[in-house]
Amino acid sequence: MFSFPRQCCKHIGLSRRYCSRNVRDGQYCLDLVRKQDYEGFLVSLLMPDTSRSAAITLRAFNAELASVRDSVSNVHIGKMRLQFWKDGLENIYAGKPSHQPIAKELFKAVNRHKLSKRWLSQMIKERENTLEDKPFPSVADVETYAENTSSSLLYLVLQSLGIQDVHADHAASHIGKSQGIVNLIRGIPLLAQRRDVLIPMELTIKYDLSQEDIIRGNRCQDMKDMTFELASLANSHLIHARELKKDVTPGAIPAFLATAPLESYLKRIQRADFDVFHRSLSNRYPLLPAKIWLQNFRKTY
Repeated sequence: MFSFPRQCCKHIGLSRRYCSRNVRDGQYCLDLVRKQDYEGFLVSLLMPDTSRSAAITLRAFNAELASVRDSVSNVHIGKMRLQFWKDGLENIYAGKPSHQPIAKELFKAVNRHKLSKRWLSQMIKERENTLEDKPFPSVADVETYAENTSSSLLYLVLQSLGIQDVHADHAASHIGKSQGIVNLIRGIPLLAQRRDVLIPMELTIKYDLSQEDIIRGNRCQDMKDMTFELASLANSHLIHARELKKDVTPGAIPAFLATAPLESYLKRIQRADFDVFHRSLSNRYPLLPAKIWLQNFRKTY
């Protein structure tokens, strides 16, 4: 069987090369991404040497922010956690990072690649706005959330690559929105176990689905139709991003390897007849590392 680390170790440097001088901080970020964002971990390992550490750090920062809502008992504590990062960001740009491992690595990435404070702040702000486990009002609100989180992350990864290109930014916007929508779909069964539903009310009303239907894992046709609509929207953003490829500078391609896991999941849920609770979707796709590597080898997204 294809083994990603063994085949790619020499190229991607699965050792101290992807960490900064302080190996412990870099390793902390790497381990966090591998645990909480495995697909992002695989994608980051194929970044160019000069940008890999920054990409891993940015994904660790994103994973840390994403974990706040799931790890606190109430919104007030969540806001305190995010305030730590608001203050931490101010300190990073003032040249006084805290001793938190992600903060120290982010300070290095900001200085090395001149990362925009705007996108980092936007990621924190959007997480704060959605701390409460309430359904999105509309699909457009999901896209806004995805733009301010997943797309912002990609804008920063592009900056770490030294890319300033309007076409690359446009593609990143679409890929980020696709990522956010796919994340919403994938999270439905997990959130249902906690009796939480984030599916836009616009869609639950349209398909006459109650929160109890979703929490109980109802696999009715209306549920599948609703999932189909979300998956179709995610796929349309992916298609739009790929239509821009002819205008995107080749140096931006490594930032867009996330399209491989997105395409893989959308195909898998299609095979499952858009049954978001299908058992096969909870398993990690074993050929995904090979798919990402091949996409990188072909210099495409």
